[in-house]
Amino acid sequence: MKFSEAWLRTWVDPPISREALFEQLTMAGLEVEVSEAVAEAFSGVVVGKVVSVAKHPDADKLSVCQVDDGTTTHQVVCGAPNVRNGLVSAFAGIGAVLPGDFKIKKAKLRDVESHGMLCSPAELGLGDDADGIIELAADSEIGVDLRIALALDDVTIDLDLTPNRGDCFSIKGLAREVGVLNSLPVSQVVQDPVPASIDDVFPVELAEPAGCPRYLGRVIRGIDISRPTPLWLTERLRRSGLRSIDPVVDVTNYVMIELGQPMHAFDLAQINERIVVRLAGEGESLTLLDGQEVALDSETLLITDTVGPVAIAGVMGGERSGVQADTTDVFLECAFFAPLPISGTARRYGLHTDASQRYERGVDFELQAFAMERATALLLEVVGGQAGPVVEAVEESALPKAALVSLRQRRLNELLGVDIDVADVDQAIERLDFELTERSTSKSDGVCWTIRVPSHRFDIAIEADLVEEVCRIYGYNNIPSRMPVADLPLRFVPMATSPEISLKHQLAALGYQETITYSFVDPKLQDLLAPGVDSLALVNPMSSDLSVMRSNLLPGLLEVLRSNVSRQQDRVRLFELGLCFVPGNAVAQIQMLGGLVWGRRHSESWVHADEIADFFDIKGDVERLFAWSGEMAVYEPLTDPILHPGQAAAIIVAGETVGRLGRLHPEVERYLDLGEGIFIFEVLATAVLKRRRRQHRELSKYPSVRRDLALVVGQSVSAGKIADIVRQTLGDVLVDFRLFDLYQGKGIDSNEKSLAVGLTLQHPSATLTEEEIGHYTHRVIMALERDVGARLR
Repeated sequence: MKFSEAWLRTWVDPPISREALFEQLTMAGLEVEVSEAVAEAFSGVVVGKVVSVAKHPDADKLSVCQVDDGTTTHQVVCGAPNVRNGLVSAFAGIGAVLPGDFKIKKAKLRDVESHGMLCSPAELGLGDDADGIIELAADSEIGVDLRIALALDDVTIDLDLTPNRGDCFSIKGLAREVGVLNSLPVSQVVQDPVPASIDDVFPVELAEPAGCPRYLGRVIRGIDISRPTPLWLTERLRRSGLRSIDPVVDVTNYVMIELGQPMHAFDLAQINERIVVRLAGEGESLTLLDGQEVALDSETLLITDTVGPVAIAGVMGGERSGVQADTTDVFLECAFFAPLPISGTARRYGLHTDASQRYERGVDFELQAFAMERATALLLEVVGGQAGPVVEAVEESALPKAALVSLRQRRLNELLGVDIDVADVDQAIERLDFELTERSTSKSDGVCWTIRVPSHRFDIAIEADLVEEVCRIYGYNNIPSRMPVADLPLRFVPMATSPEISLKHQLAALGYQETITYSFVDPKLQDLLAPGVDSLALVNPMSSDLSVMRSNLLPGLLEVLRSNVSRQQDRVRLFELGLCFVPGNAVAQIQMLGGLVWGRRHSESWVHADEIADFFDIKGDVERLFAWSGEMAVYEPLTDPILHPGQAAAIIVAGETVGRLGRLHPEVERYLDLGEGIFIFEVLATAVLKRRRRQHRELSKYPSVRRDLALVVGQSVSAGKIADIVRQTLGDVLVDFRLFDLYQGKGIDSNEKSLAVGLTLQHPSATLTEEEIGHYTHRVIMALERDVGARLR
């Protein structure tokens, strides 16, 4: 939220410096993000009064003015359309310096001398309006420096408010907070009810009281919207980050910034019969004030008349009923909308307005009547007109109820780690304007305070909230730093599984980097990477491209890859350990381990050749993970719609498929536009986190021997199948099996391939003889011939 320091200090003016005020707000949980001057640097500009205006003898659009600067009268040639006799404006005399180091000198315009200039807001850096000169109040003191007259040595402060502090989304709320922090009274706006001068009313009906339990409306006739908004009002809006639009909108925006109550004005001539607050019907649409047409869903709360929607409640008005340049009668709206419906609507349509920001955080549900009177009085002051009586539609049972919350002295001291004096707590409750309904004492809890939460504090619901409030008022800096004292019993360490951190260390040792991504992903990417899986949609997504829960880890990994590729990385190794969500009768949350390999096999170096990673790189990494866990994994060809038909494998442990690995399908790679050769693996975390009980045996003291075999087998026979047959045939005598060559070419049938394998044999209790070695080798050859049709090359 942006606001003016000078405006805040008209409500409460603590005797501290600007920097101290910033520090105080930040330490109270209202972080000051940035502050900036409200005006650019200029000098020599004073309040001047136009005492006469004559037509320029040689230019239709120029006027020759006499301007009084409090000491003498100057002749000024001016082209502003709003210059007139008696106008009080900003006068820059000869020698004045405007923003951009522009110095004012005596000049001639069409042979008429000009001894200065009357300035527009844009020329002084006070906004974008360059269509006319500044109009100051008629009673402004002539000759006073403009920086003093308009308090331009002010700053705009931008606060980063947390979602729970909707009560500080106004000057009133901030002043209340500053007053509490400095034990100072706050100068509240005094506004008497504006009596009705006409009897005109416009009926209001609440068809959806759960979303809108209170709605106030008022007819104001005979306004003159051509009147300019007073400079004091537009300046306060500008310093709060809002531009001036027209007097009616300016007044509603002003009340929103001042009190925290969003308001809206309808052109009375454009709405029909009555206002009805209801949910949208099927097929309804609305063109908004910004010209955007939106198709409305059945969960959208609307302001309607008998013709159709005129506004999305609490978010934005419609174009049809908006105030125009010829509007003479308005219907002023002031309502309380429940936070949740507005929050959902704003997110679904991507319409995050000043009004929706306040409603979704919570607006004081007792503020509407006062805000209506305040806006009415300002409107009549600025544009004139006659006000009718206030019409109110309310459903008391749907309004929030003031909660009773208790605070125990014992619990307060436990949570803060310091003993807070009872008198300090009493003072904090009083300064916070909390109504103390009961104060009791017990041996176990000490003093117990029960308070009624005020209507502007939506964030006070439990005891911990009151602890936080007392802590803020007491001062975080006043709480000493202490080492925590607690019993630290040894936690249970399961022997059957490995800790997640150990798994992450293993992956890091393999050259992977951990990434943590959102559990909600883009539905288009989800459909691409999990075809045929029903996505679990969020009710209130942060944005449309983060609106479904992930069913696998690939969307997040690929988005991280995209980020790395866009930053010219040529070697990427990523992994993530996280939950995936599979819809069904009950949503299944499955912990998965996912990995991604792309780019170079090795980091760029003179030692390594410039090779690109392939299927066997990622398969080797997965094999190392399962070797670390002690589980025996088997890899079988896999048909998967998102994986390359010839480079995909299922990961099988104990006869069950626990994951997959391979290269992304070429069509998927083309869609992602990240280049070729993206390899992934996904495996159930429980499968790789299992820790098999280690078995040890005595090392043989007898020599080992190796025999190499060149086997010719069919193209469909896998090396894994051969390894299984060899291990089953030789048992404990085989201490190592190696596949060290694959040959396909001259001398080998096109339907066959040659595999070279090395068998290392070692007996635990004797030295193997040549006869025994030959016997074992013969058994292997016979078994391979019998089972897979292998023959020696």
